[in-house]
Amino acid sequence: MLIKIFHDKRDLARAVAEEAASDIRQSIEQQGRIRIIAATGAAQFEFLENLTATSGVDWQQVELFHLDEYIGLPASHPASFCRFLLDRLIQKTGITKHFLLNGEQNPAEVIRQTGQALHKAPVDLAFVGIGENGHLAFNDPPADFETEEPYIVVALDGACRRQQVGEGWFSALEEVPQRAISMSVRQILKTKKILCIVPDARKAEAVAECFEGEISPMAPASILRTHQNTTVYLDQQSSARLRPATLALAWRCPE
Repeated sequence: MLIKIFHDKRDLARAVAEEAASDIRQSIEQQGRIRIIAATGAAQFEFLENLTATSGVDWQQVELFHLDEYIGLPASHPASFCRFLLDRLIQKTGITKHFLLNGEQNPAEVIRQTGQALHKAPVDLAFVGIGENGHLAFNDPPADFETEEPYIVVALDGACRRQQVGEGWFSALEEVPQRAISMSVRQILKTKKILCIVPDARKAEAVAECFEGEISPMAPASILRTHQNTTVYLDQQSSARLRPATLALAWRCPE
């Protein structure tokens, strides 16, 4: 795992968008297509804005998979991750091959259908973030590190649900659904390359716990340290609680 640290989230977003676009172009050139996983949430705003503005990407050759979605939430709701991907990625690029998780349908059937599509070929590239509680996708602590199922139904913990209110997706805690469909931890780790995008001071504690503490289901994103091709993108705020020894090994953007 490689850690890269940037001055602010705008610099971070530009850099990770450049790397992502390069990876997408290269994969399409080599194999005619690319399969990607896209995260949602406020931490992805600037990244997706930069990525979708990048020229020279043949988005028609991109297959998009969804990381997670609330159970029972319609796609018309402002907090819907289906809506997020449609508004911020799919409609801006013209991606036609996408497999979104419908929060209003039977979760078991959604998992079956999307899992079948996912298993047809390896996934090349994943964009992920980590939560304020260290979650990876909606795998809150203690996360299931063992299941081989591609998607699972998960219960959202209090910290995760409070984060959704804090980011402005819901006006009150009782509005946040208590369950979601999430891509499993092991399925995420099957991706050939992972770009982990984590800006902002509110993530600093989780960053330190996940990337310096024990690899544990209690810090779900810590499992990324076992993946051979993961790059973590931080800014000065999100990296603020890392120890000097960790910072010394990180790549830093020149001022």
